[in-house]
Amino acid sequence: MQKVIDLFFKLLEFLVVACLVAMVIMVFGNVVLRYAFNSGITISDEMSRYCFIWLTYIGAMVAMREKGHLGVDTLVRHLPLGGKKLCFFLSEIMMLICNLIFLKGTWEMHELQVTNVSPVVGISMIWIYGIGYVVSLVMSVINLDMLYKLFTNQLSEDDLVTVTDSEDTVDTSRLPHTGASS
Repeated sequence: MQKVIDLFFKLLEFLVVACLVAMVIMVFGNVVLRYAFNSGITISDEMSRYCFIWLTYIGAMVAMREKGHLGVDTLVRHLPLGGKKLCFFLSEIMMLICNLIFLKGTWEMHELQVTNVSPVVGISMIWIYGIGYVVSLVMSVINLDMLYKLFTNQLSEDDLVTVTDSEDTVDTSRLPHTGASS
């Protein structure tokens, strides 16, 4: 099962890269066409915007799995184990509630988005905003998995502090010396 999950997230990472490459090609191509030939491709403005929407949401799913989102751990690091567990539980529950609200909102807007058509490309807007289904469900599953691990004592004390250190606080004396002088 872990292989399937890893493969799914590799696909998501590929989609992030594909969206970014498509955006760069469309925007740069349009700039060149407008500057050199005084014309452009109308579709590229809208499609690059849609790629950006998908890139943002897909990137959020990948970042959540890798625990790459921002957070503040000033208080949590100083709490005893029970306090860390409580804060972890509250954090996961609040994220789960937000994801379920996001899912409900996407569901309630579904009928409107199906009938709403994009002005240039002419596709149903559910193809753009339907990513809300994927994001809210994937992130909810991650939240439920973390809560399951919490209740079955599969998390170490370090796992309860989900904020990674900033590169500003990394101990540079432990890094290998490259031999280059600055």
